[in-house]
Amino acid sequence: MSACVPTRATDSNSTQKRIHQPHSPPPTPPRRFRIAGADVSASIAVFLIALPLSLGIALATGAPLQAGLVAAAVGGLVAGWLGGSPLQVSGPAAGLTVVTADLIHRYGWRTTCAITVLAGLAQLGLGCLRVARTALAVSPAIVHGMLAGIGVTIAVAQLHIVLGGTPQSSVLANLRALPAQLAGLQPAAVSVSVLTLALLLLWPRVPGRVGRLLHRVPAALVAVAGATAAASLAGLVLPKVDLPSWSSHALAGLPEGPVLGLVAAVLTTTLVCSVQSLLGAVAVDKMVAGRSSLSARVGRSRLDRELLGQGAANIVSGTLGGLPVAGVAVRSSANVQAGAVSRNSTMLHGVLVVVAALLMVPVLELIPLASLAALVMAVGIQMVSLHHIRTVTRHREVLVYAVTTLGVVFLGVLEGVTLGIAVAVAVSLHRLTRTRITHDEQEGVHYVHVRGQLTFLAVPRLSRTLHLVPQGADAVVELDGSFMDHAAYESLQDWQNAHTAQGGSVEVTGRRPGTRIAEPSDSANCRCRPWTPWRNHQCERPQSAPPAGHPGATGSTGRPSGSRGPSGHELARGISAFQRNTAPLVRGELARLAREGQRPSQLFLTCADSRLVTSMITSSGPGDLFVVRNVGNLVPLPGQESGDDSVAAAIEYAVDVLKVRSITVCGHSGCGAMQALLNSEPGGAQTPLKRWLRHGLPSLDRMADDSRPWARLAGRAPADAVEQLCLTNVVQQLEHLSAHESVARALREGALELHGMYFHVGEAQAYLLAEADKGEVFDHVEAADLSV
Repeated sequence: MSACVPTRATDSNSTQKRIHQPHSPPPTPPRRFRIAGADVSASIAVFLIALPLSLGIALATGAPLQAGLVAAAVGGLVAGWLGGSPLQVSGPAAGLTVVTADLIHRYGWRTTCAITVLAGLAQLGLGCLRVARTALAVSPAIVHGMLAGIGVTIAVAQLHIVLGGTPQSSVLANLRALPAQLAGLQPAAVSVSVLTLALLLLWPRVPGRVGRLLHRVPAALVAVAGATAAASLAGLVLPKVDLPSWSSHALAGLPEGPVLGLVAAVLTTTLVCSVQSLLGAVAVDKMVAGRSSLSARVGRSRLDRELLGQGAANIVSGTLGGLPVAGVAVRSSANVQAGAVSRNSTMLHGVLVVVAALLMVPVLELIPLASLAALVMAVGIQMVSLHHIRTVTRHREVLVYAVTTLGVVFLGVLEGVTLGIAVAVAVSLHRLTRTRITHDEQEGVHYVHVRGQLTFLAVPRLSRTLHLVPQGADAVVELDGSFMDHAAYESLQDWQNAHTAQGGSVEVTGRRPGTRIAEPSDSANCRCRPWTPWRNHQCERPQSAPPAGHPGATGSTGRPSGSRGPSGHELARGISAFQRNTAPLVRGELARLAREGQRPSQLFLTCADSRLVTSMITSSGPGDLFVVRNVGNLVPLPGQESGDDSVAAAIEYAVDVLKVRSITVCGHSGCGAMQALLNSEPGGAQTPLKRWLRHGLPSLDRMADDSRPWARLAGRAPADAVEQLCLTNVVQQLEHLSAHESVARALREGALELHGMYFHVGEAQAYLLAEADKGEVFDHVEAADLSV
């Protein structure tokens, strides 16, 4: 037996050596294919939307109705499997309706399928060239104008079917035929269409708990199903869906027609499919980012792969006799909102479309064409978005939007987009060359103000204006623009050197915030920001020390002695910098706020300390925060204001009038008010400061209570008693806040949240405060545990 022991040990060692060899890993069990329940439910929701829309879009284009089902199935299976946007749903899109209808009218259905195949091949080529991001460089005004023009064309054409007639080949022809169509409308078709539109409009607006349950069923399905059921029960005689046998379904054929016309058709289809799909993928990324539960599981879209997937889908769809395929916003939005977590939902929806196309033909043939036309007409109307119109108006792109829309409506998609691009280029060149140069004199100083981009085209006017400045005079040249070419720079520099040589002074500002063109090389890299303290604006100061007695001479503090004088030099300089550098960037947003009024989501109550810049530490902008500042960020209890209702009034106004959703009390390190509380002694003269600080005495009592453990700040104890009191005071003031009637009512209704915050000035670190037993986690901000 003793001879067997070493043998076993040897075998064991050799076995361990074999196990730990890197080239022989243990075998992994085969992965089982599983579909998440969320993907199953999402696929059903998308299928219920896609089925009626696919039939309606096929009807609007004049293609065989099966072509819509083929495109929906291929978009789900092929584009869903190969595409780079996991949650985007592809299929026949309303944005392609006008293009496809025109192709069918010109070349016939089989050639249209061939054009779809060629467009798919072009998309594959673009995807291999990795130019997907380039498509996003198209101005949004052109894209929105294109979609609006397509929407108008769809709505006008489908209106004839809604009224019981037949659409014409163009918008103008449809408009000319509309009076005769109104005179001979069919009551049965109109009633079915009106019922469809009413259900489509009212279904999402059913209120209450019942509404939340009903909203799970798509409005498009309810509208078409309700109109179909009503038409069947009433025995209305109407044209209905006619799905021929799949054995007679037409497939793609060899393209027939003029070469240039076919090339233009392929380019148009490729452009519309690609741009719509890529913009849709970006929109899906934004929707996913808005849902934290999804963003961790679903990666960002890979646009080049998405283009490849769309190209493959168009090749398959065209070959099988389907409509062109593109990403569809309505179905993609429904997919995300239904909780889909992977591309399995998109692919499963394609499988359901295949099953419906094979097994539900008798049911589909009960649908009235007027109901599908009403559904597609509503989609077309929705493509003319008021939000898009307001956006392009705010960005001064309304001319590009209008020209593109009218071009698509009256000329065609490719012509309209080309016209829109030409107008966009012309507008950009106009803005580039539109430069206003003015000259005026104030208190002996000559100001030359240049508004707009300074190019060689403006050099003659600039030279004439600069020579209006007398020799030896003080001059300031303000450049209010973001671009200056070499010719303009040399002209300005030559004049500046000549004027300075003749005894004059020149200050050129505005090319970059806080910089001067004529600065020495050691200060040329100044990067002063709008929040840079005045005393640190070295780029705004003369490089050489001024003579004694001059307003800019420095005193013992190292600051300009005139900086705190009655002239308000620093304040005036700051206002000037704002007007020159910041105002042009925020003017549009402030103009909107001036029109619409303030609608902040937060009441931010903090200390009056000059080191707390609320907009900087919260990364907020105009209209975001309703800010209340006082010494010590105190919230007096109701009834203890003693004639000062300012804080209580601000709280009531924010909660009851502005309807803020949260209130934050923010304390900070090194708070002078908390230091004064710690050093306060009973008795003595009651100054205004002492009377105000009495509202912080409950915080002192809270900190002195031995039954309460001291607060913890990101896992460490407070540095000293002042920091402990600063933290404790935030918690105490939150309790005071809850005692106010308006706040207590909003908290009971679940319409308000309260937050505590602490800002460490020296560390430039912000902390959100939470009770230790809540276990809250805050992204990008450390949580401080308050054991209270």
